[in-house]
Amino acid sequence: MTPNDETVGAPIDRGDETTSDKDGLALHTKILIGLAVGAIFGIGSNFLTASNPGANAKVMWVAKYITDPVGQIFLRMLFMVVVPLVFASLSVGVAQLGDLKKLGRIGFKTFAYFILVTVLAVAIGLTLVNVIKPGVGFSPEVQARLMETFGKEAEQKGAQAKSDQGFGINTFVNIVPRNPIDAAAKTDMLAVIFFALIFGIALTLIPRDKSEPVQKVLEGLGETIIKIVGMAMQIAPFAVAALIFSTTARFGWSVLQSLLWYAACVIAGLLIHQFVVYPVLIKIFANLNPVAFFRKVTPVMVTAFSTSSSNATLPTSIKTAEEELGVPPQIAGFVLPLGATMNMNGTALFEGVTCVFLAQVFGVQLGMTEQLIVVILSVLMAVGTAGVPGGSIPLLMIVLDTVGVPPGGIAIILGIDRILDMSRTVPNVTGDLTAACFIARSEATRLKAGAQASAE
Repeated sequence: MTPNDETVGAPIDRGDETTSDKDGLALHTKILIGLAVGAIFGIGSNFLTASNPGANAKVMWVAKYITDPVGQIFLRMLFMVVVPLVFASLSVGVAQLGDLKKLGRIGFKTFAYFILVTVLAVAIGLTLVNVIKPGVGFSPEVQARLMETFGKEAEQKGAQAKSDQGFGINTFVNIVPRNPIDAAAKTDMLAVIFFALIFGIALTLIPRDKSEPVQKVLEGLGETIIKIVGMAMQIAPFAVAALIFSTTARFGWSVLQSLLWYAACVIAGLLIHQFVVYPVLIKIFANLNPVAFFRKVTPVMVTAFSTSSSNATLPTSIKTAEEELGVPPQIAGFVLPLGATMNMNGTALFEGVTCVFLAQVFGVQLGMTEQLIVVILSVLMAVGTAGVPGGSIPLLMIVLDTVGVPPGGIAIILGIDRILDMSRTVPNVTGDLTAACFIARSEATRLKAGAQASAE
């Protein structure tokens, strides 16, 4: 069944309760409580110990040896299943689509939707940063202090950007892996996705009696991974509290205050994109009730915010799309893994705002031509961005260098990048789910016809 206005899709029953406790609070409610508790204790600890080095050292000890490990165990459990999940779901999704003509049609619509939402995101960000002008009149003293504090980290990010050789022809060449196992070991998601696509296409080209056993193995692998995700999500409320505590205990609001207008500009753009643009798109393209949609995807948004990673959120996204939104598995398995790597619209918005902000700070004038270049590069870089915390920073430095802004200036915003990274990951993954719902609705008639034909 495909999503509709009344039910927003028919949930898939996997035989047990996965999103809430039968006699208690829903899982996403527990996660939100954990997030709030972690933030309150973290900010409170930072505020109370900021002027007391001894007490602050104890808080940092708790963050380093208790909350950081708890959070990292949760993240590692999610990262652990990303590669097998992407391979299994994408291969099966392609194979179940049936033929290359259908694959091409769905692929074209998926990429067109990704480009649309990403361009809209960058346009919103550039409009806000040009109106608010957060970098004009930026305090030179604060600039010098931030450069001194985070300059070394900026140099490391710059070295990473150079080693990655930027976004160019080699990026497209490297999508084709020499060794898919090596690509999986290095979590090179573009290469993994390419191999999964080719594997799925090959399954459609061999006799059905030979392809079906392989598909069943991959389907079983996917089901097993989803079960592992369910196990990991049971510790999510505690892990989220730990992750948020570690972040807020280290930085509090002191760094944010010095960059308040810049942060407000980025977050305002993300909020507009998340709660104005997406509701319009899901109503027009997917014929969904926006309120019901956001209620069902709340666990995904909370997971994205707490982990700052589209890849880590992917298992939850697939689970929610199939079980809560009623997206057919072959559509979810095809669209969502692609989106987790290629549909970084929140990241594109962030890069556009940051580029113009730093240009304002350093007095670099960006005209319409330069800002158009920023739009194009932000869209392209969003495709090449790793779906991991901080994955956009090295590529952002390439954008800065291209339009004449000192790449080292990225040090100015590194102090609050963790907070902004958490925020921009939410529209990244929400956009993937809206795309899956759009494709599911647009393919509803064909999928129904294919199911009837198979039954006959």
